Amino acid sequence: MAGASPKKSIWRTAKAVAWSFIGLRGRDAYDKDAQNFNLVHIIVVGLGGVLVFVVALVLLVNWVVPH
Repeated sequence: MAGASPKKSIWRTAKAVAWSFIGLRGRDAYDKDAQNFNLVHIIVVGLGGVLVFVVALVLLVNWVVPH
């Protein structure tokens, strides 16, 4: 299967979005993978990542600042 494109998977998209959140995603890697992303996967993983980030911040603040 020479030239076959990689399968669109949520795991591959999750890794790419996670690297993008951190800011370490290289332009070459993005260009290589951008053709194989599913827009719905990007939206779901992105919203999930934001939710986890916000919940982690709230828990951290509640831990640091006791009531």
